[in-house]
Amino acid sequence: MKKRMMPLIGSMVGVMLLASCGGSSDEEAAIEEGNGEESSNHGGTINYGYSTQPEVLDPHFTTAAATRDISRSIYESLVTLNSNYEVAPMLAEDYEVSEDGKTITFTLREGVLFHNGEEMTSEDVVASMQRWQEVSNVLPEAQYEADGDYTVNVLLDEMNNTALHLLADISQMAAIMPAEIASNAPATGVDEYIGTGPYEFGVWHQDQHVQLTRFEDYVGVDAPADGLSGEKNAYADEILVHFVPDSQTRLSGMQTGEYDAINGVPFDNYEMLEADDSIELMTTPSGMEVLVFNKEQGLFSDPLARQAMNIALDKQPILQAAFNYEDFYSLEPGLMIPDQTDWYTRAGEENYDVNDPDRALSMLEEAGYDGEEIRILTSRDYDFHYNVAVVAHQQLEEMGINATLNVVDWATLLSLRDDPNEYEMFVTSFFVYAVPHQYPFFNPSWAGWTDHPGYEEYFDEIDQAETQEEALALFEELQELFYEDVPVVNIGHYDNVEAVSDRLIDYELLMGPIFWNVQVEE
Repeated sequence: MKKRMMPLIGSMVGVMLLASCGGSSDEEAAIEEGNGEESSNHGGTINYGYSTQPEVLDPHFTTAAATRDISRSIYESLVTLNSNYEVAPMLAEDYEVSEDGKTITFTLREGVLFHNGEEMTSEDVVASMQRWQEVSNVLPEAQYEADGDYTVNVLLDEMNNTALHLLADISQMAAIMPAEIASNAPATGVDEYIGTGPYEFGVWHQDQHVQLTRFEDYVGVDAPADGLSGEKNAYADEILVHFVPDSQTRLSGMQTGEYDAINGVPFDNYEMLEADDSIELMTTPSGMEVLVFNKEQGLFSDPLARQAMNIALDKQPILQAAFNYEDFYSLEPGLMIPDQTDWYTRAGEENYDVNDPDRALSMLEEAGYDGEEIRILTSRDYDFHYNVAVVAHQQLEEMGINATLNVVDWATLLSLRDDPNEYEMFVTSFFVYAVPHQYPFFNPSWAGWTDHPGYEEYFDEIDQAETQEEALALFEELQELFYEDVPVVNIGHYDNVEAVSDRLIDYELLMGPIFWNVQVEE
């Protein structure tokens, strides 16, 4: 089977110690200063067929994958994640955590240029971090202070042993941009996309494509490429991210050579593409497929009703219908994935895949269910979400539950999910996150409106844990609470599949496509 499983989250050991970006590249080719490419590796266009268009390209503004996947080539952060999801320096040359854990001192790399030609300094970092903090509400109590042109201190109100991972995570990147842009950003997101990355923003033709072009004056890290860290060579002249929401159109374009890579390969078409020797199929862990409950009002404001729904569903056929091949899904009780050795636990698994409809009906009756309509909100824009909803709906109907499907486009679903009058459940999925705190369903203000105070209490204790073993033990208790409270139904975990032409050399995936260090073979 032509697929490459990417390395996943490894140990966090050493996160709170001094880190350095020292070392030298192991590239055999002679590296020039700047973008570091040999002329023979230089040139060409990467045409990428992408399933959806982003709302914005402002990485501070949203956790949307479309924004994340495009903006990562434009912007960089102080620290990032390597292929094991460990924290590694990027715009910071190194960092050090104080003995009491309340101060993180970042020493910036000197001579790093923005796409406007100006050098990045601590003023830009502080303005960017303050704006990221305001928009994302991550580390809300932190203060960011400049100490000269190339030192930034992050002052925490108390020790937080997940702070560095939050600063490195790319799901809502703490991107560094010029101070004047960060300080004057409109509420709808920045519309001048200037970062320090290997590619700079070219043009955005709405509903067509985004063009990124090589940044000739890019100043990168002198360390081997590893995940999102290390050297970044902009070999291609340009990247065109084409917006192609129809999966069959993307497939056709891949087969004809219109696209060099596509995301969101339909699982039904896997074997067809696998038979094409000019195409490599690559998988990367996507995360967890879920049914989110409306806990603000109605039947599922009662945890007993949510528990009933969790034990009612037979999850294996739901996953089979959504992902087609067992290679692409797993009946996984953990909120984190198995390779996340610092966080992975099967705590609460006895309540994961119970499949006991009779018991579930009894619990629903006890919770006061009297035949009222249970509306499941879903979208055909993502085939697997739709198939999850269809099979779950069928199972509930077979139990005699009055369940209905409301099928809308994805943009409408995102709007409706914020209105508690519109649904009882909706289908979505979540990324692989660096730390469990980042799951949106733990946030009381996010759609579904989880209101259990125990989660926040556990997260506070985890942040203060003196060792990772202590943090994991606390998270095990939190996961037990998850299966008692059931803010969402964990259906299972799944992989995403991308198709890549043999024209692209050294193309990699980590939470989406990595366009740097990719050569285009003409």
